[in-house]
Amino acid sequence: MTTSMTTKMAINMTGFTAADVPDQTGKTMVVTGANTGLGFEAAKTLASKGARVLLGCRSQSKAQAAKDKILAAYPKADLVIVELDLASLASIQKAAQQINQELRLDVLINNAGIMVPPLEYTQDGFESQFGVNHLGPFALTSLLLDKIRATPNARIVSTASIAHRKGKINFDDINAKKSYRAWARYAQSKIANVYFGYELQRRLNAKGDDTISVVAHPGVADTELPRYIPKPFMLMMPVLKLFFNSAEQGAWPTLCAATMEGVTGGEYYGPSKRGEIAGPAIKVKSNRRSHNEAIAKKLWDLSIEMTGVHPNL
Repeated sequence: MTTSMTTKMAINMTGFTAADVPDQTGKTMVVTGANTGLGFEAAKTLASKGARVLLGCRSQSKAQAAKDKILAAYPKADLVIVELDLASLASIQKAAQQINQELRLDVLINNAGIMVPPLEYTQDGFESQFGVNHLGPFALTSLLLDKIRATPNARIVSTASIAHRKGKINFDDINAKKSYRAWARYAQSKIANVYFGYELQRRLNAKGDDTISVVAHPGVADTELPRYIPKPFMLMMPVLKLFFNSAEQGAWPTLCAATMEGVTGGEYYGPSKRGEIAGPAIKVKSNRRSHNEAIAKKLWDLSIEMTGVHPNL
């Protein structure tokens, strides 16, 4: 049995936390949505372990504040700000051009997302949750694939959610022109993340690449993401938070997928306790629907059509 297999078995018995992240010196990593919540915590931990971390953020000022905060804790951290708005294909193209100037790209963490906003559309006319949560990461990943695939043993991490369990792709009304239910659209975007992560791995396998695609979800974490949750529910939050992961803990599955030895492409990581709501990260299972290869391929082709970006896989 290899060392990586032994490590993986041990982690899956006890769970993975930030303390288990190995040294990342010499690696270059991109974290989207790195100015707050899970993205900030992941970026901070990776920087503390020696990685060069590119902070993909929509707001330059918030990105700078996050960078300053990390540097205050880790003065030697190697951090670069990348202005990135996943609601704009033009912004994604510009960010990809900057990132592709790096000498290598070991890990891309597609973390940024939005959750149950009122109906709105991206700059390119996409329903916002599908656009920001799926089409944006699809386009960014596609534009960075050559750099990623040229880096030995690189990883792409897609951030899903427990909500994927209720998700279905509404191909007949993908941009919510006929109807819009915020939770259904959020669930759709999250199962899209799983479909994408798995389909990407199948295509990497077909090319014989050593790059791997992994999916992770944070459980229920105390972040800014649920800002659109109805007020009656928000009044219960002080009590409910007792059962949630903190933002730092919510980043554990992402860090596990991005750095743990022995991770295999096509795997799915999430919290280990209370029905995957909280706790250290372990390997978990996505729902049966998420493994439907025909839907995944249809979504892949639709994503190329909508974004105009081809992954060449």
